[in-house]
Amino acid sequence: QVQLVESGGGLVQAGGSLRLSCTASGSIFSINAMGWYRQAPGKQRELVAVITSGGSTNYRDSVKGRFTIFRDNAKNTVYLQMNSLKPEDTAVYYCNLAVPLRAYWGQGTQVTVSS
Repeated sequence: QVQLVESGGGLVQAGGSLRLSCTASGSIFSINAMGWYRQAPGKQRELVAVITSGGSTNYRDSVKGRFTIFRDNAKNTVYLQMNSLKPEDTAVYYCNLAVPLRAYWGQGTQVTVSS
């Protein structure tokens, strides 16, 4: 059984910063990638950022230069540092863990950016 525990969401004013964290626990033998997705009300879930086991990263265009994803492999933890937040970043953010043959999701953490 694999569990993902997220933390770090909250309410922040535009221009502010938040750091999300997600720790994976359980029977994890190999990780392909860890990432963050988000889903705003009435919209589809979308990829925000991903980091592979080799350390390669990929970001959606709208967050490039503002968000940074990084990992602590020893702790099976992935972080998302979010700077210069905008109201359009408001969403529930979900952690994703990709292992061979399947993926796991966290419960989600709310990020609200006020204008």
